[in-house]
Amino acid sequence: MSPLKKLLYVKIVLSLVLAALFSYSASGEVHTPAIFADHMVIQRDLPVHVWGLAAPGEEVRVSFRGASRTVTGDRLGQWQAYLPPGGPGGPFTLEIAGTNKLSFSDVFVGDVWIASGQSNMEFQLQDVANAEAELRRADQPAIRLCKVNHTSADYPMSDVAVKPWTPSTRERAAKFSAVAFLFAQEIRADQKVAIGVIEVDWDGTPAEAWTSLPALAADASLMPEFAAFAKLAGDENAYRLEKPYQDEQTAKAKAEGKPEPEFPWRPEIRSWIPAADYNGMIAPLTPFPIRGAIWYQGESNAGPERAPTYNRLFEAMIRDWRSQWKIGDFPFFYVQLANWKAGADTMWPTVRDAQRRTLELKSTGMAVTIDIGNPDNIHPTNKQDVAHRLALAARAIAYGETLEYSGPLYRLSFVEGTSLRVMFSHSAGLTAKGGEPHGFEIAGADHKFVSATATIDHDYVVVSNPTVVAPVYVRYGWDSNPDYNLYNAAGLPASPFTSEP
Repeated sequence: MSPLKKLLYVKIVLSLVLAALFSYSASGEVHTPAIFADHMVIQRDLPVHVWGLAAPGEEVRVSFRGASRTVTGDRLGQWQAYLPPGGPGGPFTLEIAGTNKLSFSDVFVGDVWIASGQSNMEFQLQDVANAEAELRRADQPAIRLCKVNHTSADYPMSDVAVKPWTPSTRERAAKFSAVAFLFAQEIRADQKVAIGVIEVDWDGTPAEAWTSLPALAADASLMPEFAAFAKLAGDENAYRLEKPYQDEQTAKAKAEGKPEPEFPWRPEIRSWIPAADYNGMIAPLTPFPIRGAIWYQGESNAGPERAPTYNRLFEAMIRDWRSQWKIGDFPFFYVQLANWKAGADTMWPTVRDAQRRTLELKSTGMAVTIDIGNPDNIHPTNKQDVAHRLALAARAIAYGETLEYSGPLYRLSFVEGTSLRVMFSHSAGLTAKGGEPHGFEIAGADHKFVSATATIDHDYVVVSNPTVVAPVYVRYGWDSNPDYNLYNAAGLPASPFTSEP
């Protein structure tokens, strides 16, 4: 696109946005985004941010918990108010008054968590293992649930449709993210404050769709993400994975008496556009203060075109969200890819290692799930342990509790004769379930890995193979459905890794 065309495009977009803003506030009535509703949770210990639209020049008074602020709509009718932060409590009423009045009742102050990612985050509580037992405990009024509608957009939106805040009930929790609800349940029990969870996910989506365009464009190494989407969009076979094709293949399998096929890779093409899901679903939430985020994604970035850049991309996405929310380096906890018999053209170990390396970012934590997946199902039903491991990370990092929250994580290795001595963090009580450690491989400078004999020496693992007399690299669990048995005393599994740069 030429510079002139780009300029015209920007002008057209801006004119559409301005027109939408003016039509939205033409009535002169005060409006707020859909995230404001009865039963919502406001983040404790941060300024209370309320914003919306009114007529240009209209005075708007915001009152909450004994504090009030009066602000004026700007020339576009936009207004925002900040009220003093406060500790947990409720219920309260948030009142907004201009030419009309808005009143949101049963508002609690506690902790707000974003729960995002793809289908494993979207996996519903009613479908987990032992679902009935979980649903019997789902009536918890101190847990508030809000779900953002699937929305992709070409530019950052200021609002998005949601299924409004409600106190958790059996009926509502049943169709809510299992991991998000179970995480909230554990944090609620630990912190004794109201917990609000905003579910904002979309099955099958890649991480670049959840990252803003400026963040993607700022790093030339992420340009392959755009090329990968262009290839997908131009591939008619990608569209064959949509519902008619799935229905056809399912009917064929039934007729032949075979098990119903699974279709893990079935992108809704628009939701794969770089930045599209950020624009439609994340951008509208960024003015709303939160405690942190949990993330369950990676499967759609495990192909050969996307996996090599996932570490760079994932770090860019986390930094981007933190920059957009403007509340500092908020806690960000995520799930490493579980064990699954992925296809030959996927690179699950590469994505897992990228996720491990992302722990270099401040205030991040990772739930290792290599031992609780289902080799034959990309959507394992054990979401309880996933949520528990996320909650352990949150309790330790976000809330400052002293507890072990991670399995062993690779730190470094060094040569001892013809062996490598491997050092881990979170390694107290290092143990191999069922005997000696297995799942280790070793290589020389040629990067040709072979199976290694491994022994535990206190909090180290020593690996060797007589055919590799000058070892340089070591890796562990390097397969989509790997051999593994290394844990720490807390019963948490070691993360797969490679020492290669």
